[in-house]
Amino acid sequence: MKTLKILFLLLFLVGFAGCCKEEAEEIDNPAVEAFVQQLRTKTYEDTMTLPQFTHKDIPALLRYRNETEMITHFPRNPVSSLYLSECKLGMYMLWTIEAIRTETINRGGLLGGFPSQNPLLALRNDAELKFVRTDVSHRKVAKAYADWWEKNKHKSAKELKEEDPLKDTDYRWF
Repeated sequence: MKTLKILFLLLFLVGFAGCCKEEAEEIDNPAVEAFVQQLRTKTYEDTMTLPQFTHKDIPALLRYRNETEMITHFPRNPVSSLYLSECKLGMYMLWTIEAIRTETINRGGLLGGFPSQNPLLALRNDAELKFVRTDVSHRKVAKAYADWWEKNKHKSAKELKEEDPLKDTDYRWF
């Protein structure tokens, strides 16, 4: 009888551990993880379309906001006349979040589902177009998006569109 109780207890613990693992995998967001891995290994095939992420994917995307690794094979906006040959992974994740926030990611529209022409920052209030690709601007924009999410994560997808994470910075997306 004692052996039967031990066997039952072991089966229960194995089953419980399996449930916890499934729950952890949901939190880790395999779709975002796969996208990032494909960007890193240059195996993402559709270079003209962003994945169909939603506002529920924003926390997983934000985990990569500070990544400075350069990627060269990523979805690009086909209507842009500027060919951006490389981009920091973190900036690309922030740009993807911007596509979710502005609800362009799931619509074709003028920019083909992209939030702007490129995952590239420009100075907001300059009379002349000036691109910004510094570590300082990356850190400021990453913080702005993290703060924006912390303040607005309880809101609906439609409500997220109301507040620009970059409004209090010197930057805008190009």
